[in-house]
Amino acid sequence: MYKFAHISDIHLGAFRDPTLQKLEMESLDACVRECIDQDVDFVLISGDIFHVSIPDLSVVNESIRRFRKLLEQEIPIYVIYGSHDYTPNGTSVIDILDTAGILTNITKYKMVDGKLELDFVTDKKTSAKIAGLSARKMGLESKYFEILDRQKLEKQDGFKIFAFHSGISELKPTFLSEMETVPITYFPKNFSYYAGGHIHERGEFELRGYPRIVFPGPLFTGYGKDIEDTARGTKRGFYLVSFDDHKIVEKPRFVEVKSFEGAHFEYDASGKNSHEAAREIEARIQRLDVSGKVVILRFKGELSGGKTTDIDFTRIRKILTSKGAIFIYTNRYGLTSKESAANRLAGDDPTMIETNLFKENIGKVQVSEAELKGEKGSLLAVNLLKVTREKQKIGELKGDYETRVYEDALSTLGLKEEFEESS
Repeated sequence: MYKFAHISDIHLGAFRDPTLQKLEMESLDACVRECIDQDVDFVLISGDIFHVSIPDLSVVNESIRRFRKLLEQEIPIYVIYGSHDYTPNGTSVIDILDTAGILTNITKYKMVDGKLELDFVTDKKTSAKIAGLSARKMGLESKYFEILDRQKLEKQDGFKIFAFHSGISELKPTFLSEMETVPITYFPKNFSYYAGGHIHERGEFELRGYPRIVFPGPLFTGYGKDIEDTARGTKRGFYLVSFDDHKIVEKPRFVEVKSFEGAHFEYDASGKNSHEAAREIEARIQRLDVSGKVVILRFKGELSGGKTTDIDFTRIRKILTSKGAIFIYTNRYGLTSKESAANRLAGDDPTMIETNLFKENIGKVQVSEAELKGEKGSLLAVNLLKVTREKQKIGELKGDYETRVYEDALSTLGLKEEFEESS
């Protein structure tokens, strides 16, 4: 009998705060130790190892230290691109780590007569056959699945794993109702295990012809909602899968990796003025047990009087810090005031908030190009925003940085070749 670990959405480098960065690496440490203790034969990561496609080199360096511990135990690491690993110019740190022999990118494909042909990567020790389709930029993912040569994959025998980093339309969580997903009919059948990523919620599913569809959820966190859910008690970790030459021999088992101890505080200010709310919040947080914990503060409701800025959130944070809180995350998206003219768009996932804002306002922009209108236009805007947010790398000259961002923006807009021809 063999075993492999299915991990997803590690999101290394998601936070600038040193405390969260430390917790992030400690979670990866614990995961690696557990994989070694469980004597897994290989590790499969279904995308988003890093939070950005070109992460800080210190984050990359620390991740390599952890991954090498697996390699020293002769445990290979197989990966696919996640949505955060994708880059418009086609090369990310995942490819660099693949070239360096730290991990193996299993997405191997070619176009044949209009069909996308995926090749299997066969694990040497277990003979498990692994195929995977990496995430693409928004709007293209379902197209790649649609033209996938499923018959070629289905005809192969043996123990087969299909790795993907996409939502499945039939299994879409309600909180991701606006997210682009792929119909299950676009997936190849006759695989023993479907190793999912991208969905930040743990789930085990079966659909007709598609057994054992598994999403581990994030190993640590990627967004504020993940931190809140963990503080509420949501478990984080990975799946341990036991198999033989042809089938899974027992139900995949979730292995918890403890991220942090959390304390969650929620306050509804509806019907109270700002000064009443401030006094009540302060009195309640004084009673919280926060020593050594990550504290989540969520405020919502409409104040009957005063402004939201009348509540001294800095003082609240200082009180919690003095009581031993190691990190404080504050969510005030739901807190409004009758005296405030500022409009807030509710949401937990920043990408979803941005997408909704673009969808809401894109109709006001008068353009003739179809690619800049409606759903396509809003998705393109989100991708362009992501590119322009790329940070300057350590040691990168300002001019080189500006050129890189400019060229990536052209690639995202599909104008790079046109620009080069005209230059």
